[in-house]
Amino acid sequence: MFAVVRSIFWLTAAYMVIKPGVDLPDPNALSAQAMAAGSQAIAQHIDSIECASFQCMGGKALAVHTIETIALQSSPSVDTPMHKHVSTKLAPVPRPRPDWAG
Repeated sequence: MFAVVRSIFWLTAAYMVIKPGVDLPDPNALSAQAMAAGSQAIAQHIDSIECASFQCMGGKALAVHTIETIALQSSPSVDTPMHKHVSTKLAPVPRPRPDWAG
């Protein structure tokens, strides 16, 4: 009996949190905002590092450029299924029979 009451409680709580018809935020926009905020925080941290050598300054510039490049890349669309992005050549199925097998 206690299990039934507990189930009813959690189902009611879930229904109150996730109501039918509620518009969910766009995942691509949310991801872009998160990447922008993260790359900005990392770039600020890298800029705060003090450098005395030319090699250190070059490393900082390369790191900031890499972060900006990663942030600008777009993720694949949710609408496109994964099987359209096959980049490797798959083995033939079924494999050919060896000559010695007859």
